[in-house]
Amino acid sequence: MMLIGVGVLSGFLSGLFGIGGGTVIVPALVFLGLSQRHAAATSLAAIIPTSITGVISYATGGDVDWIAAALLACGLIVGSQIGSWLLSRLPEVVLRWVFVVFLVFVILSQIVFTPSRDHVIHMTIATGALLALLGVGIGTLAGLLGIGGGAVMVPALSVLFGASDLMARGTSLLAMFPSSIAGTVANTRRRLVHLRNGLAIGVTAAVVAPLGTVVAGWVTPRMGANLFAAYLGVLLVRSIWTAVKITPGLRERFMRER
Repeated sequence: MMLIGVGVLSGFLSGLFGIGGGTVIVPALVFLGLSQRHAAATSLAAIIPTSITGVISYATGGDVDWIAAALLACGLIVGSQIGSWLLSRLPEVVLRWVFVVFLVFVILSQIVFTPSRDHVIHMTIATGALLALLGVGIGTLAGLLGIGGGAVMVPALSVLFGASDLMARGTSLLAMFPSSIAGTVANTRRRLVHLRNGLAIGVTAAVVAPLGTVVAGWVTPRMGANLFAAYLGVLLVRSIWTAVKITPGLRERFMRER
């Protein structure tokens, strides 16, 4: 039942914010007893079905840039392999703190920038090359942290390439689909994926994601950014605490100061 609950929440937020839902899934799986490494790998598997229904919902409204998504996806596939390789080698404590830094970055981007509702991406050769490079960087983070990459991709598409908030979300969901498959294949070979848990969350999230897409069209871009920042702020507090608990010396020092 907890896995289904995680799937409902991650699916709704996936449709609402254009993310894969890993920012919900990874902390939840860690709370349920998985290591950060296995939680990240399982989360990436759950994102595969979630992104499919989210893309369909945004595409019906014309809010997907197919060329930009294809270029991002090419970079994401390469980056996800790098991230998967790092995931199997970095210590657990490093993974926890990388996730904290990632959350801080995304929260700041949501606070300082308000996307438009009617802009599109103007494609040039330079824009295409930058999209592919962006995909490599985001794919590395996605493979390493077990996220779809949407939490970085959505603000990046709006801030750097001028996409509207809805187009950035729809394009993000489409781009993360092939990279999530590539990362999951690599993680499965390394025996990091808990497939049953991933399917329970992913199938549930896929059913709920279109509801989040509908709500995304109702709220203003500024309200959407504020909601996303508030949600990530809650996760940040939780992630800092879990990171402190496994960092040698920090927990003892924190308890003494309390």
